[in-house]
This record gives sequence, structure tokens and C-alpha cells, in this order.
Amino acid sequence: MLKTRYWLSAIALSGTALLAGCASGPSNQQLGTAGGAVVGGAVGHAIGDGSAVGTIGGAAAGALIGNEVGRRSDYNRRYNYYPNNGPRY
Repeated sequence: MLKTRYWLSAIALSGTALLAGCASGPSNQQLGTAGGAVVGGAVGHAIGDGSAVGTIGGAAAGALIGNEVGRRSDYNRRYNYYPNNGPRY
């Protein structure tokens, strides 16, 4: 019975990975949020002497800052790529 569960789990994970491979890549806003949370959590852990409150607070603050930086990067990439907002053919 346990072997069957492993096989079913492996098939489900493989199917999920296969479908996720078809999706587009993450935006800069998503990457900024994730990166900011990781860095903020590490900084909060160091400053808070390993307390959970410092780690969670740092992760939350880092996620907010990273989200804003990534959002602005996406906006600039989308609207400032072409001069005059689009190619002239």
C-alpha cells in the first residue's frame, strides 16, 4: 500500500511539473516579492537575535519592499521599452 502511494505521488508531482513548464515565467514583481521576503527574513533573524517575531517581521517588510521594486521594474520594462510607446512601422 505504501508503494502505491509513492507511485501516485510521483505521478501527481510529474504531472504538476509538466503543466507548470508550460506556464510563462514569473514577473519581476513576483521575483521581487520572493527575494525580498528571503533577504528580509535573514536580516530580521540577524537583527532580532533569532527570534521568530524578528524573522517574520523582516520577511514581511522585505516582501513589501521587493514587491514595490519589482512592480516598478515591470512597469518600466513594459512602457519604456520602445520610444513613444511602440514601434513605428
